[in-house]
Formats: sequence, C-alpha cells, structure tokens
Amino acid sequence: MTEARTIRRALISVSDKTGLVELARALGESGVEIVSTGSTALAIRDAGVKVTDVAAVTGFAEALDGRVKTLHPSIHGGILADRRLESHNQQLSDLGIEPFDLVVVNLYPFAATVASGKGPEEVIENIDIGGPALIRAAAKNHHSVSVVVDPADYPSVTRFLSEGGVSLAAREAWAGKAYQHTASYDQMIAQWFASTKDQSTTQDSAPPEAVSVTGVGGQPLRYGENSHQSASVYQRVGATPGLAQATLLQGKEMSYNNFLDAEAALIAAGDHEGPAVAIIKHQNPCGIATAGTILEAYRAAHACDPVSAFGGVIALNRPLDADTAAAIADVFTEVIVAPGVSDAAREVLAAKKNLRVLVLPEGYRPDDTDYRVISGGLLVQQRDRYFVPADQWEQVAGGPVDQATMASLEFAWRAVKSVKSNAILLAADGASVGIGMGQVNRVDSCQLAVTRAGGRAAGSVTASDAFFPFADGLDILIAAGVAAVVQPGGSVRDEEVVARATAANIALFHTGQRHFLH
Repeated sequence: MTEARTIRRALISVSDKTGLVELARALGESGVEIVSTGSTALAIRDAGVKVTDVAAVTGFAEALDGRVKTLHPSIHGGILADRRLESHNQQLSDLGIEPFDLVVVNLYPFAATVASGKGPEEVIENIDIGGPALIRAAAKNHHSVSVVVDPADYPSVTRFLSEGGVSLAAREAWAGKAYQHTASYDQMIAQWFASTKDQSTTQDSAPPEAVSVTGVGGQPLRYGENSHQSASVYQRVGATPGLAQATLLQGKEMSYNNFLDAEAALIAAGDHEGPAVAIIKHQNPCGIATAGTILEAYRAAHACDPVSAFGGVIALNRPLDADTAAAIADVFTEVIVAPGVSDAAREVLAAKKNLRVLVLPEGYRPDDTDYRVISGGLLVQQRDRYFVPADQWEQVAGGPVDQATMASLEFAWRAVKSVKSNAILLAADGASVGIGMGQVNRVDSCQLAVTRAGGRAAGSVTASDAFFPFADGLDILIAAGVAAVVQPGGSVRDEEVVARATAANIALFHTGQRHFLH
C-alpha cells in the first residue's frame, strides 16, 4: 500500500451521528485511542467504547456555551504537524502534543435549523466554527492525517484498519471531499445572510465581488443532451426547494433533457395565477393555457399543437387529479410535474410504466437568480418575473377593446415570456392557438405562428416578446385576421408599425417592457 498511514489516534466530533457507534467500536477494537467532544463522547461512552474527552487533552473545559472547545494548540498542533518533517516531530515532542491520524467531523445542522423556521439567534448559534477549522486543518495535512466528513465513508475507514493503514489516494480523495463540505457549508451561511438583507437597500448597489454556485449529492444521468455526453444532476446549496428536490413517483429516471424541459414547463405554467398547464418540447411551448379547471387548461394547451405535444413534458400549477390524468394518459408524454398528485390520479397513470411523474417539494418557488456558464466565467441575472400591468400599457392604435379581448391580451403577454426569441404567440380565450419561436427574424416567427394556428388565427390576439422592427411582421398577422396586438414598442419605425395597425383598425398596445428568452 503506497504511503499508507496507520491509525493510532482519532479525533471524533459529529453532529450527524449516523454510523458513529459502529465506527467507534471498530476503532476501539483496533486499539485506536479516541478523543471526542460533548454529545459525541457521550454516545461513544454509552456504547461501551473507551473515549477521552477533549478537555482532558487541552486542560480546559468547554467555554462560552460550547463555542470554544477544540480551538487549542493541543488539538490543532496534533492535526497540523507534517510528520514527514523531523522539525515538526521534534516540536510535538517538545510541546508534549500527541499527533492525530484520523479526524472525523461533520458540522452543526445549519441548513436544517434555517429550514425549521428558527429565529436568527438560533440560526447563528448553528454556525459551526471549530468543526470547519478541524476539517480544513486535517485536509491541508492529508499527507499525515485522514479526514472523514461523510458517514458513508466509515466502512472504508474500517477496511483500512484491517489492512494496516490508509492509502495516500484515499487521504487525498477525502481531503477534497472535506473542502467541498466546508465550501458548501459556508455558501449556505452566506446565502442566509444575503436573504436577511433589506433588498430595497441593495437593489441598485454594485454586484458582489464573488459568486459561488455549489451543488451537492451529484446523481449521474444516463447521458447529457446526446448519448456521447456525460451528465449529472446536483442539488444546489442554499437554493429554495425546486425541481432538483422533486419526488419521482413513477417512471424511468429523469434525463438531462427531461430536467431542462420540466424547468421550462414549470416556469411557463407558474407565470399564471389561475389553473394553468404548459406543454414543452425542447424548452419551447407546444401550448400554454389557463382555464377554470386544470383539466380544461390541459385540453386547451394540448389543442394548440397536438402534433408537437406528442412526447412532450407537461407542467401544472395545480395538483393533478384523476380526470386530467386520464386525459394526459391518452397521449404519449415523457414527464408530468405538478405540486401534487391525487391517489386516484396515481392509479390512472400506474399503467404508464415509463411515464415520469414528479411531485414538487413543499415550499417550491422559481429561483430569483439565473446562472449561466460561459467559457472562463459565469453570467448572473435576476430572473424575468415582472410583468407591466395592463392598466399601464399604452394603446397606440385601434378603437375600444372589450374585456374578453383585454383578458386574452394579458394572458398572451404572460405566456410569450416562456417562448424562445424571436417570440410570437397567438391566443384566444386564455389559451395559445399558434406559437412562433426561435427564429432569427420576427417575420418568420409571425409566419410560423399563423401557420400553426390555421383558421384559429382569425379573431385571436398576439403578443410579441420584443418590438416589430418593421411593419412586415405585423402585415402577416393582419392578413391572418388577428384582432389585437401587444408588444413592447421602442423601434425607430414605431410610427410605421402604428400606422399599419391604424389602417387595419386593429388594437395595438405598447408595454414598454420586453421579454427576450435565449
């Protein structure tokens, strides 16, 4: 075994006591001296394993309500001494410090304390100080010390005891894992502090000097967007509960593309207050609809583009009931994601063995921040979640608009946000009837939306995610019989576009806000 290190003395201090007794017994049976703290020492002693209290090593009792117990040269000297150096070994001897070969530490349950709704004082008391210091010290000195932060690694410790020592490769791997552990912990704390700030005082301030995005609990996926690409999914440290924490009730494991489409569908359905359904393919909507019931919303969304909806991903902003489940079951679908699924709905879908059914975690809400990786860096932006209210729009062409038309325009303006630019969405009665997306010019998007809508374009309304740079796109909509249009405005040719709408006697509204999605 290359550069194996025998374990003769171990320091153990853990909040998560999973597997603790079994590890302590294995160490004790191998003649390892165990030094421990507080409740960890009590648990080891209660299991009948000999243990030395940290206070007996340091000569100081725990102080400041337990805030100070391991922060002492007798502890950190024993961890940080590089035993490859004779000078370090001599100093240990001169100072009367015994070295440690193994440090087993995990940290105060900060995240669980925050999630429990405890007040700031209790949250702050669950910020571990001594634990990260022990972990980082041992990880730095991994040539001499093994550091273990995960109970899943305890069986490996036991195996190395029987083999006579811990390999350098294992010590290096555990050291890397240890730094990931402390980095994630620090990020959770930093994000908690950020969440307690008065956002009104920081909205216009300079961006933070550093941004970190840490994922934990990586789970391998079958592959990425294509079979030759590897992929994994992680739970982001400090994030609000989301798709990564959803429960898979049935069906195959989620794929990389499934996750992308499900996230797009959740955002699209979540932009509407009433019962809403979004059907997504390749991160673009095949249909979005709101209605009085979730079943009616699904039927309307599916009717927008049944051909494209085949093999799609469906998100609901209401729990899935049996009737809606039965309607969905008639069409091949990859994924359904909802805030809840009734027992009756689960029975209906049970026959669809490959259909993935996800239930969102309690407390789900979309992230406020969007992160994208670029070569050598990271782009960070506030998510697009604000809509200019309709009563603040400016009508620049056409006559009075009735309440039903206005409601359709409001729906279309919310729905078009989830369509890839250049985005054109035709809608009627709270449902999309034709969508043009992802084109490199707005004219092609208009033509695509009208073509997909067919005869339903006549009398519908249209939302455009950005202004019409020329009147040619609007001409296509007018020829199809569109009754009203909402768009941001702001083009140098606004007057030309407004004149064309006026001549056709269609209502045209400017919002002053665009909704690009790339």
